[in-house]
Amino acid sequence: MTGKQNSKGFILVFLGMLSAFGPFVMDMYLPTLPAMSDFFQTTSSKVQLGLTTSMVGLAIGQLVFGPLSDKYGRRSPLLAAMVLFLISTVGCIFSRDISQFVLWRFVQGVAGAGGVVISRSIAADKYSAHELAGMLATIGAVNGIATVVAPIGGGALADFGGWHGIFWFLFALGVLLVIGSVRFKESLPIGQRQNIRCVDMYHRFGAVLRNRQYVRYILQYGFTMGVLFTNIASAPFIMQQHYGLSPMLFSVCFGVNAVAMVISSALSVRCSTMEHALHIGNHGMLFISVLLSVAFFLNCNFWVYEVLVFCLLSMVGMAFTASNTLAMDCERRNAGVASALLGAIGFAFGGIVSPLVGMGDIRSSAGFLFFMGALCSCICARFSFHRLPSRRKGLSYASYKIMNVFLKKLL
Repeated sequence: MTGKQNSKGFILVFLGMLSAFGPFVMDMYLPTLPAMSDFFQTTSSKVQLGLTTSMVGLAIGQLVFGPLSDKYGRRSPLLAAMVLFLISTVGCIFSRDISQFVLWRFVQGVAGAGGVVISRSIAADKYSAHELAGMLATIGAVNGIATVVAPIGGGALADFGGWHGIFWFLFALGVLLVIGSVRFKESLPIGQRQNIRCVDMYHRFGAVLRNRQYVRYILQYGFTMGVLFTNIASAPFIMQQHYGLSPMLFSVCFGVNAVAMVISSALSVRCSTMEHALHIGNHGMLFISVLLSVAFFLNCNFWVYEVLVFCLLSMVGMAFTASNTLAMDCERRNAGVASALLGAIGFAFGGIVSPLVGMGDIRSSAGFLFFMGALCSCICARFSFHRLPSRRKGLSYASYKIMNVFLKKLL
């Protein structure tokens, strides 16, 4: 039985919901952190450990569920992950102290990772080349919408049910995904599965990592995620503490900026090749990160900051979709392992840069991390492609040429 029996509409909605797990698990309860500090009678830093451990869980869980899905198919590991998510969410709701909550958040992250990593594997099973790019771009757009909805929806739910209400909502979302997992028809036929021992499955990581092109793509993806998480970690402090925005206005601006990623992810498939989209996204990130660093140095007003961040995230969305697609496309036989490494690298880079944002002046730190992430991504791109893309007409080609000249002078 294969996934061909599921309609394309069902697959699109189902994979979009699975990929949205990351933003919902990480971001939805952010508005309630102060209230949780009071509830557990602890410091805000200990409550924030729940965010850190969920991110670690999202990274580790992908390394677990990715290889398992290559051996046992996509459906069974996915069902196991969704059931584990329900159990961990109940554990979060009924935690008696902060230590229990942090532990269950880690488990929740591991379970959520199953949905994230297997969603990419299913897409790689069912689609190829430009169709895969279109599906992953659509999933990326849904993910971007989830990034917008999560903190705003969390704030609205908190007004009615507090932080417990948010986790009950996550439980309801988990129930829907369990139902979807039951309805989902297997997309990886038995003949295409890795028929080896579970221990030997992890030897496939070495085989995948020997694919240098794949490694370059996931490093580009990781550095791009570093730029994204720099914004996630710095935006609340810059917007609220430096520019004086209220929590609601911050949520609105944060959401508007996330829309930039949604739009650019969708536009990336309009490029003739994903390589060309990756070039535009990488060089755009570098160019705008330089402008943003200079703007911070000159103590720019809020609207200059907002416009530059919107433009930066639009480039992030394009690079994010392109590197994701190219990485998965060159490791189809080991799609589960490839997807696991891709996701783990992304969250690992995010986990590294997030605490660095708080070192020293937050605007200076953010500007530096924006620039370094974009620069390293561009360096990976120079090793990935040995020649410029063929001549393009119109604004996209002109923009590409300008940013390429800028990069050559910089490097």
